[in-house]
Amino acid sequence: MSFALEAAGEIGVPGVLFRTANACSLMCYKHVEHLVKKGLVPLKDASYLTNGYLDTKMDWLPGMPEIRLRDFPSFIRTTDPDNIMLNFAITESARASQASALMINTFDSLEFDVLNSLSSMCPPIYAIGPLQLLFNQLPQDSHQSIGSNLWKEDAECIQWLNTKEANSVLYVNFGSIAVLTPEQLVEFAWGLANSNKSFLWILRPDLVVGDSAILPPEFVEETKERGMITGWCAQEQVLKHSSTGGFLTHSGWNSILESLCCGVPVICWPFFADQLTNCRYACQEWGIGMEIDTNVKRNEVEKIVRELIEGDKGREMKRKATDWKLKAEEATGLDGSSYLNFNRLVKEVILSKAKLEKGVI
Repeated sequence: MSFALEAAGEIGVPGVLFRTANACSLMCYKHVEHLVKKGLVPLKDASYLTNGYLDTKMDWLPGMPEIRLRDFPSFIRTTDPDNIMLNFAITESARASQASALMINTFDSLEFDVLNSLSSMCPPIYAIGPLQLLFNQLPQDSHQSIGSNLWKEDAECIQWLNTKEANSVLYVNFGSIAVLTPEQLVEFAWGLANSNKSFLWILRPDLVVGDSAILPPEFVEETKERGMITGWCAQEQVLKHSSTGGFLTHSGWNSILESLCCGVPVICWPFFADQLTNCRYACQEWGIGMEIDTNVKRNEVEKIVRELIEGDKGREMKRKATDWKLKAEEATGLDGSSYLNFNRLVKEVILSKAKLEKGVI
C-alpha cells in the first residue's frame, strides 16, 4: 500500500514499494486513468459485459500490443464512476510514482517488454523474482521457513501422490479467496469425474457462496479410487511432486509463478482482479495454460483436463513450462538477473541513502 511512502518520507528513509503482482498487471493499473479519460470505462451499461465490447484491443498500451479490455483487472467492469476499487486503482498507481524504487516478484526474461516499457514511466524497477527461488540462494543456516498459509495443511496429500504415476494427477485449488456458486461446484466436479483422470482437489469450507462445499454423493462414490479431496495442502510441495501433471487454478500470481517454477502447466479459471491479466499471459504469451470459461460447463472441464494430462497440447504446454522453470532458476542463480537486481536495489537505493546521510558519498 502506497500510504507507507508517507511514513518513509517522515522518517527520512527510502520508500520502496513491493509489488506482489506481476509487471503486466502494474502496466494495466497505471493505464486505468487513461481508460477513464478516453471514455472506455466505466461501462455505459451492463450489456457491455456481454456484447463483445470487452474484446476491444488496447493496442496503444506500451509493451502489451495484444491486450484487450477483458484482460484488464476486473475492477474496470463497472458502470459506476464512483466505484471504490476503480478509483483506488487510479490513486494507488499515481502515488507509486513517489516511491524511491519498485520491487516486482517477476524476472526479466518473463516480462521483458513490459518491464522495459515501465522503466520510462516509473521509479527504478527491480525484478527480483521468483522470490521462492531467490530465497533458496541464502545460506541454509541463515534463515528458516516461515509458513503463510491461512488454512491447516493436510500432510497426507503427499503420501497419496506417492502412489500415483508421474504427471498423472491434476491438482485443483482456487486459492484462499475465490468462491464458486453451487452450480459451478457441481460442473467442476462432474467434469473431473468424466475425465477419468486422477485429481487432488483442495475444497475449502467456504469455497461455495453462502453454502457449504458439499459434493454430490454419486460423484464421491465414482471418484473415490482416483480422487483425493482435502481442505488445504502445502502447495509448493504438491507442485514439485513428480505425480502432478497440471494445476487447475484461479490464476493468482503466486499460484501462476509457483507453477512456472515447478514446470507445471495450468488450466486457468480467473476469478477477479489481476487474475484475468495473469490468465491472458499464461495462455497466450507464455504458452503454459488453457482457459476455462467463467460460465463453467462439465463437458469443457472434461475436455481440457484430458488434453492437459494426455493430449499433444498438454505435452507442448509441459515443455514450455519446463523451459520457463529453467529460466526462472537461471534468473535467481548467483549470476542471474534477479539475484543481481536485488543486489543493485540494496546498493543503489537502500545503502546509498544511508551513505548520503553519513556524508560518505
